[in-house]
Amino acid sequence: MTFMVGHKFPDVTVSAVMADGSIQEEFKVQDFAKGQYAVVFFYPLDFTFVCPTELVAFNKAMSKFEEMGVKVMGASVDSVHAHAAWRRTPLNEGGIGEVAYPLISDLNKELCAELGILTNGVSFRASYLIDKEGTVRHMVINDLPLGRSVSEMVRMVEALQFHEEHGEVCPANWKQGEEAISTTRESTGAYLAKQA
Repeated sequence: MTFMVGHKFPDVTVSAVMADGSIQEEFKVQDFAKGQYAVVFFYPLDFTFVCPTELVAFNKAMSKFEEMGVKVMGASVDSVHAHAAWRRTPLNEGGIGEVAYPLISDLNKELCAELGILTNGVSFRASYLIDKEGTVRHMVINDLPLGRSVSEMVRMVEALQFHEEHGEVCPANWKQGEEAISTTRESTGAYLAKQA
């Protein structure tokens, strides 16, 4: 079965390097994010080229994610020891520094396989937005050379939280503070007429 939006995020036990640098041998996304929104993003490998730019970008956005009540986790098929070494490597040497979120080790590739994002022994650049009940509400998968947009993930969290609070739906390119629409033809028509 193909993993899709609307499914519960897989309940797989992995190991992880925590934000404080400690290693947790039995880590579950559901336990870490229990009752909160979560973003889990997969990247191909530590000590590569596009990957550190993404991890640093997520780290720079951590205050925004925390403000929105979102737990962030990075994940790859590397070991926790590789993750720990990468965190200790300075930015100017291709490291990521002490990022403020856990790095999951999917060393046996069980999580990547269940999500269907495994390619040639590594994961695609896949991002998942998970709601408070553990259901995936948004996912995007990029091919290996294509870095993702962290600001788009922030926008998607804002859109989900807006919808849950107000019941309205968010049109194309919606941003926080902009007009949303109700689920009627009249509301959509009025919105489109204003945009024309």
